[in-house]
Amino acid sequence: MKTYTYAAEFEPTEEPGGFVVTFADVPEAITQGEDLHDARNMAADALGIILLTYLEMGKPLPEPRATGTMVAPYPQVAAKIAVIETFQRAGISQSELARRIGKDEKEVRRALDPNVRTKLPLLETVLAAMGQRLVIGLEAAE
Repeated sequence: MKTYTYAAEFEPTEEPGGFVVTFADVPEAITQGEDLHDARNMAADALGIILLTYLEMGKPLPEPRATGTMVAPYPQVAAKIAVIETFQRAGISQSELARRIGKDEKEVRRALDPNVRTKLPLLETVLAAMGQRLVIGLEAAE
């Protein structure tokens, strides 16, 4: 199961309570927060933005190798990443995907656009049309 989760390093800032967050496997994802909770939220956001940018540039997503505090993009963003990555690997056209899901090609273009929010049911439908199933997990919040 692919989770798009990467290890983050949280380093205290000179300002008391703040943290700078970096990812060894995703060096472009750098952010900071005023406290640990804020830093974790900013890290999830930064990670999602960079992973979507990689896909938009046609760059493969890095293999998660580092260890540490694991951070995942927000669920809606992770689902979008899954759709785009799966489509890029599927070797089909947008027209073919539209045919498979019974929708207009314009709707498929929006579903594949990293800058357009897409509702979860459509993302699930698109993934299913490419032989994948979206699975949602639960973990304790920190």
